Amino acid sequence: MAERIAYRRVYEDTPPKDGKRVLVDRVWPRGMRKEDADLHEWLRDVAPSSELRKWYAHEPSRFTEFRRRYLSELRDTEHREAAEHLRDLAAHGKLMLLTATKDVDHSQAAVLAEWLTGNR
Repeated sequence: MAERIAYRRVYEDTPPKDGKRVLVDRVWPRGMRKEDADLHEWLRDVAPSSELRKWYAHEPSRFTEFRRRYLSELRDTEHREAAEHLRDLAAHGKLMLLTATKDVDHSQAAVLAEWLTGNR
């Protein structure tokens, strides 16, 4: 399944073989018009809580703890339904997780890709 799940910045060009394109940010990407976004879904309820996102502040030194807390959040009632929906999408074809974050390797999209493929 790992080859079917990938992540990238939402601002990048859309290759034709992306599969389902799902935005996994809680906040809409700055400077992007909704009608210009090539998305299948905006799944904001799978994104980290606002509190966790603000605490993390995209500081790479906090990524390990962010990852731990975020994986825990994916099991709570606020995130569970969206997380299961994302699992279902992943089970039925290629999936591209999108984020506006500049450092995608230290983002929730990277954590989700790892979580969905079972490589944790």
